[in-house]
Amino acid sequence: MFKDWGGCVVNGAATLDCLPIVFSNLLNAVSAVAGVTALTMFIVAGIKFTSSSGDPKKLEGAKHNFSYGLLGLSVVLFSFLIIKIIARVTGVECITMFGFGC
Repeated sequence: MFKDWGGCVVNGAATLDCLPIVFSNLLNAVSAVAGVTALTMFIVAGIKFTSSSGDPKKLEGAKHNFSYGLLGLSVVLFSFLIIKIIARVTGVECITMFGFGC
């Protein structure tokens, strides 16, 4: 999941060549957190739904939790899609992997 620092460390110090790796690792971590957060929202919505006992207010709260989890996950996924579309249209594929040398 995370990329190795590889050859961007010289004499124990990181160089500017490490920036794409740092951004890539940061993006992977943020994506993982977004996925776990969405999953947690879905689980909370399911628990609220099953424990609502038909109470309309509790059912509405469960629906809101599910909707917000789905909305957040959709925003994250669509952001990746938009970056891919921009990369294909402009022909600059390196923006999908944080390549600064293109």
